[in-house]
Parts: sequence; C-alpha cells; structure tokens
Amino acid sequence: MSEVRIRTATAADWPQIWPFFADIVRAGETYAYPEELTSEQAQALWLEPSPGHAVVAVDGEQVLGSAKMGPNRPGRGAHVGTASFMVASAARGRGVGRLLGEHVVAWHREQGYRAIQFNAVVETNTAAVALWRSLGFAIVGTVPEAFDSRSHGMVGLHVMHLRL
Repeated sequence: MSEVRIRTATAADWPQIWPFFADIVRAGETYAYPEELTSEQAQALWLEPSPGHAVVAVDGEQVLGSAKMGPNRPGRGAHVGTASFMVASAARGRGVGRLLGEHVVAWHREQGYRAIQFNAVVETNTAAVALWRSLGFAIVGTVPEAFDSRSHGMVGLHVMHLRL
C-alpha cells in the first residue's frame, strides 16, 4: 500500500463512498440495508451526526473504504460502541479493512468506551470474521437464519464482542 491514511469523513467524500456502498448493499452478502436506498438516504445512515463518527481510508484523494462508529445503544448502553465497515472492491486485499478496524478499536478506547459489539456479522463473510477475530473480537452468539444471503440463502448473524 502506498500512503493510505485514515481521516474523518465529510459530505464531500460521499460521491466516492456511494458507489461502493451501493455495490456492497446490492451484492446482498454482508449488509441488510434496503437495496432501494437513495444516495441521500444512505448518506444519512452512514454519515450520522455526533456521537456517531465516520472515517475514510484514503490514498491521496481516492477513498478506498469507510467506517462508521459510535455507541451501540443510547443511554445506559452507550458505554459499548459499535461500528460498520465498507471497502471498495478495487481496494480489497490491500489491508484497508485492517487499517480501518485498528482505527475503530483505537478510537473507541480514546473515547472511553468499555467494549465494542458488532451486532450482525454475516457468518459466511469469512474474511470479516477472521479479521475481527485477529483483532481480539470473540463470537458471543449467533442468531440462526437471521440474514438472507443472495448466494447462500438463510445464514446466521454473529454477535461479536471486544472488551476494551
């Protein structure tokens, strides 16, 4: 990888995020977002206001991937964070997901969260499961047949957890 860096995402990044966001949702393998989301609706979901926070992985001005993070639940559950990740297909296999994952873990620690919980990691998304495990996450449960994968049919969703 050349000079890939992580920085805060802005609305000006959305035109580069939207194509891979739409492709990933349309693929039907990793996200349960409605396929008919408009760009504006997707932007509102991904670039949510504080306490949510979104970042992009960039090489120069090119956006390679993005992550959003923040509290998993409001109020008395806000000490546990969560995050979502998307990497452009052309950037996969270059360590972008790992860089984003490491950044998200560090950000949650810096913000004082006590843990991170991923609510819905598709069990057939083996690359993501392996990455999260390598960063210390454990599968604490699997909801059977909770995701309708385009290529695998009904598959489970892992709940993954990392104590900080």
